[in-house]
Amino acid sequence: MDYRALFDAAREAADHAYCGYSNFPVGAAILLPDDTVQTGFNIENRSYGATNCAERTAWFAAMAKGYTTFKAICIVAPKADYPVPPCGICRQVLSEFAGPDTPVIFGSTWENRVETTIAGIYPYDSLHELAE
Repeated sequence: MDYRALFDAAREAADHAYCGYSNFPVGAAILLPDDTVQTGFNIENRSYGATNCAERTAWFAAMAKGYTTFKAICIVAPKADYPVPPCGICRQVLSEFAGPDTPVIFGSTWENRVETTIAGIYPYDSLHELAE
């Protein structure tokens, strides 16, 4: 599947980021099971611990609509010089709701991106057996 449109949706979401402290906008776009797209962006707070990443903003919005899994995610940090992967907390959250082969695409531009999977960003996810 060509994820260019999903990547572009993430890039557009980054334009709405609330990031006055870091000036580092990030957007995410999640492809849901019914092929709709949920976007999100980072929302900062002067107490950095209250900040929410773009990936989790998008996913929590999808969950609020009743989704429990997703098919792919794109993350765009347009001001970065290199592809910025999801942080550890986001990796944990994403792995909770998608299988190891779920595509994860991240980059600063389409030409400067990495295409991998949940297993690629979180290769030693050892907690799934707890849910069984």
